[in-house]
Amino acid sequence: MSRSRKSVFVSLLVLFLFALIANPVLAQQPKPPGPFDPIEEDPSLPRVLLLGDSISIGYTLPTRKQLEGEVNLLRPPANCGPTTRGLESLDQWLGEGEWDVIHFNFGLHDLKYINESGGLVAASEGVQQVPIDQYEENMERIVLRLKETGAALIFATTTPVPEGSAGRVVGDSAKYNEAALRVMKEHEVAVDDLYSYCMPRLEEIQREANVHFSPEGSAKLAEQVAEHIRKALEEPEEEE
Repeated sequence: MSRSRKSVFVSLLVLFLFALIANPVLAQQPKPPGPFDPIEEDPSLPRVLLLGDSISIGYTLPTRKQLEGEVNLLRPPANCGPTTRGLESLDQWLGEGEWDVIHFNFGLHDLKYINESGGLVAASEGVQQVPIDQYEENMERIVLRLKETGAALIFATTTPVPEGSAGRVVGDSAKYNEAALRVMKEHEVAVDDLYSYCMPRLEEIQREANVHFSPEGSAKLAEQVAEHIRKALEEPEEEE
């Protein structure tokens, strides 16, 4: 760096540091809230747990906004991934507190294709992370564990796989949902059918060739999620 350029750089740096000192607001810009951030619970409100992958991560904050002042909406600080991870981590995610409602989903990670190293690959080059028969068995075990909490349960159907999405096959969401819904029917678990909600409006809310949703799309999903949580809280408890 030439002496003149170095001098200009030092001058700009000094000006920037001076601006920070003169205006501490610039130096202490608040970090925007994130879906994994802990929340301060209101003990007078019901406790609701969201379990799911990155799709649920996307609708966590807008759902929390939808239900502000109505519930304490929490989630694990993690992508819940496939049913295999759910079985390994469920006790940790549930913790020791009581839950009024648990809204949960597993599917997109189960049906994706992986290679021997666990990397995402085309269907012709790998196998599904959790075959559908095993997925159904895992969902059975997950539901039985969730029922032990005494919470009202809501299963969110797995959202669609669009054309061109890497490592997944169009139509597999419907097949895995069919397997999951057999379990939900057997155990009388309420269903938030996000799959059916998404299908007629995929071009409006989902990213192109990507299972994820636009911010506006996640906000739309949040409306559906919040509606089902409210419904679960309004339903009277069954007498024993």
